[in-house]
Amino acid sequence: MATSGFAFLIVAFGAALAAVVLLIVGHFSGSSIANRIGRGAVFTTALSLLVCCTILVVCFMSGDVSILYVLEERSLSTDGMAWLYRLSGLWAGRSGSLLFWTFLIALFNAVILGRSYFDSRDSSISANDANRAYRLDNIAMLVVSAVVAVFCGLLLFSDGNMPFEPTPERYFDANGELSAAASVMSVNSLLEHWAMAIHPPMLFIGYAGLTVPFAYAMAALVMNDSTKLWVERVTRFVLASWLFLGAGIGLGAVWAYVVLGWGGYWGWDPVENASLLSWLVCVALVHTLTVYRQRGAFKRWAIMCACLAFTFVIVATFITRSGIVESVHAFAGDPVSLALFGGLIVASIVIPLIGIVMRWKSFGPDTEGADDIENMLSKDAAYYFNNVIMIAFTLLLTYMTVSSALPRWLPFGGDALGTTAYEAIARPLGIIYLLILAVCPLLAWGKTDPKKFFKQARVPAVCAVVLFAFLAFWWATQFVPVYDAMMAKGNSNSQTLLEAGPAWYYNGLALVGLLVASLLFFNAAFMFARNIRMPHKRGAAIGGSFAHVAMAVILIGLIGSNMYVYEESGYMAFDEETKTAEPFYVNEYRLEFVSESVTDNVEANNTALYDVVFDVYKHDAYVGQVKPSIQLDVMTQQQKLNAGVISFPEEDLFVVYRGVNANGDFSLDARVNQFILFVWAGFGMLMIGTLCALVMPRKAARAGRTKGRDAS
Repeated sequence: MATSGFAFLIVAFGAALAAVVLLIVGHFSGSSIANRIGRGAVFTTALSLLVCCTILVVCFMSGDVSILYVLEERSLSTDGMAWLYRLSGLWAGRSGSLLFWTFLIALFNAVILGRSYFDSRDSSISANDANRAYRLDNIAMLVVSAVVAVFCGLLLFSDGNMPFEPTPERYFDANGELSAAASVMSVNSLLEHWAMAIHPPMLFIGYAGLTVPFAYAMAALVMNDSTKLWVERVTRFVLASWLFLGAGIGLGAVWAYVVLGWGGYWGWDPVENASLLSWLVCVALVHTLTVYRQRGAFKRWAIMCACLAFTFVIVATFITRSGIVESVHAFAGDPVSLALFGGLIVASIVIPLIGIVMRWKSFGPDTEGADDIENMLSKDAAYYFNNVIMIAFTLLLTYMTVSSALPRWLPFGGDALGTTAYEAIARPLGIIYLLILAVCPLLAWGKTDPKKFFKQARVPAVCAVVLFAFLAFWWATQFVPVYDAMMAKGNSNSQTLLEAGPAWYYNGLALVGLLVASLLFFNAAFMFARNIRMPHKRGAAIGGSFAHVAMAVILIGLIGSNMYVYEESGYMAFDEETKTAEPFYVNEYRLEFVSESVTDNVEANNTALYDVVFDVYKHDAYVGQVKPSIQLDVMTQQQKLNAGVISFPEEDLFVVYRGVNANGDFSLDARVNQFILFVWAGFGMLMIGTLCALVMPRKAARAGRTKGRDAS
């Protein structure tokens, strides 16, 4: 298996290089033979990498440990999700995840190839249009093939990245069976959760998809084609990438919430931040492409944004795999990865900049002055500041994430920044951004007529005031008392709140955020209702307005579940003889001990489960039970904390059991996470809105393509 996998990886590397060379020759010489063979090499690359991935999957599913990577990343689970955990071994480790990602990039290239093939046989497209699209597709496939070749080179020539290294003989005994030490080698048990099994491939699909807009942006520069052709060919790829990136980030948050036992879902860890970078740039790219299509403006910015989206994919990989920052999620670094990924980052910025300078006049706006902002109260200004905020925050977030690896003489150089530093910037900036998002649909291009604006805004504003009044009441009666109670404790949580700013600023910022959420919710909801009633509206308009509603819901959830969390840590006094315990209080909740038990699963999967059951009362009314537990891997002694959670519409009670102290008392951590359901619901709505924009029909798409091409 190892030999076969290595052979097909060599084939993929050679085919990718061949595709690059042949498509270059085909473009400059006009040779149809070179183009056809180059396209065949694109297909061969994807097929070879598919075989490589299939070999690993077969080994994981069959238990074949002849490949070292399979031995190290296999799952020993025997529960109902064991098949998924075995399958996820493909992307669980360093080398396998890089192989899977490389395959996905090659697969997207094959999708470009397939679409180009069918478009060339579409009789409704003129010969001139078909020829231009064919040439643009060829250059895009060339660029993607070059990226695939770099990734294949990393797999083949970098220590630690080769997924087909045979398992050394020292791992087997004289009978050919795994030794005692090797028999317990497996994936980290913390990763054996459905959300974590799905989280990485979602991100990798998003990462791979963002290679496509980068490739087409470069192709547009090479062909000096500033029409909407390249934009129309990448828009669905951008939306799909943003959808998968969002799904991946959301699933990672779910896993962090239910598995890691700390009660949160986002900790500003370097690798968490890395996954967010491309998502943020993608937000700017989606809106920039809208302006490009509708106004023929922001063309240079669209090219650069498409390239930056890919750049920050590589930046995220650099952070994760170079070893420059410390993270529980990061892989060990190696010099080859450091050099190649670093070089790819520089190339993906410098080459597009040179291209934009060379094509500066060609990629100017269709209408003179269209790139200029005539009035600050206009869609032009809103889209402009939308882009500026997203890119500025992405750059700042990147700098802060890698600050620990920077020289001491730079700001924050050598310092690993904590959560408070990130949130001090993210909270006000996020609220400002969403305020722009709330107002933008009511504005006009060029200059907004005040009378028309107020006429459109009147009814949504009245509804927003009603919602804000309710939220402000909740803020005063539920949020602020929690803040005061946590400050009164005088512990580390109180210090964290103090570092976030004085009480008037902290609480005032939350109140302003609730006001912005109210405005955004109803402005977007009314826009969605208006779009859904108009059959000529594009799917992007319908899905986009629904996604904006989702962002308002998420903002409400973030304020409650991130800024106003009640926490209680301590011991529940337990009498071993009578099997009774003192109540444990968490704000308005009371926990009463019911039972404890130990489940021995050593023979089945080398684990033991220690759990405790508590009855939960709120204001002396019984509301249910929680059953937090500790899962212990007997061989590695690694613990997995399974939280007990009771969910209500307005909050979650989150309870973690951490074992017993010397006196036999139960160690408990409990949190009351307000409005966290809004986070999960808003996340789901955001995915639905993006999916609608992706799959719903786009108005007169082909007619628009033809018109845009002919105009050139």
